[in-house]
Amino acid sequence: MQVIETNIPLVKRVVPKRFGDERGWFSETYRADVLAEAGIDDRFIQDNQSFSAPQGTVRGLHFQRHPMGQAKLIRVLAGAILDVAVDLRRASPTYGQHVAVRLDAENGEQLYIPIGFGHGFCTLVPDTMVAYKVAGGVYSPEHDGGLLWNDPDLGIDWPVGAAEAHLSAKDKVAPRLADLPPLF
Repeated sequence: MQVIETNIPLVKRVVPKRFGDERGWFSETYRADVLAEAGIDDRFIQDNQSFSAPQGTVRGLHFQRHPMGQAKLIRVLAGAILDVAVDLRRASPTYGQHVAVRLDAENGEQLYIPIGFGHGFCTLVPDTMVAYKVAGGVYSPEHDGGLLWNDPDLGIDWPVGAAEAHLSAKDKVAPRLADLPPLF
């Protein structure tokens, strides 16, 4: 397993090794010791999974406020996504900047997103299944928050426009970055 820094060093790409033969392949998708050596020492407490039927489904950008903030380790079980993390830590030099990484079931790469970031993704193909580990707090509706996925101030190059995106009602009306109070 290899852990690679992104343009925001706390957000990391996790690349598991695959060992294959004529039957298929085997991969360790989670190793606490390897991740800890790379600075990811979270205690994961919850696993989540989502399925999105149509291509162009956008989920996010979501976060949870303190004291229920969440770190996530995202991977794709079927299909492909553009996975995005936005730095919401007001005092950070990378506040408002983002990391965007293609994750797919074929290569098995994962993305680690620490507490203090908004997270979202767009499905690149139909019938995409995403799984992620959560550290920090369990899901808490009263601490749940969102950021407008296509806020022009974020500069995210989404693979779909607003007219083609499949969104939840909540994600359609999330506030822009400029309208968020200090969160982290």
